[in-house]
Amino acid sequence: MITLDQIEKNQRGKIVAIDTESIPLKLIEMGCLPGNEVYLVQVAPLKDPLYLVIDGCHLAIRKETAKHISIDLIS
Repeated sequence: MITLDQIEKNQRGKIVAIDTESIPLKLIEMGCLPGNEVYLVQVAPLKDPLYLVIDGCHLAIRKETAKHISIDLIS
């Protein structure tokens, strides 16, 4: 298990756990929940933010926020 800020471009994972006190409610409402699949599409030139697809929603989140989302990689 790793955190979301550690995955690389084009990797997929399944969300295992989230720290609900550290991530914005908007992310939870958009599908950032345990059991949902996450895919890293692109990383900004300065490595922050991350452009992701989570459960069909396209999101850009900061690395600081991604550190509070635990995932298991999908091969």
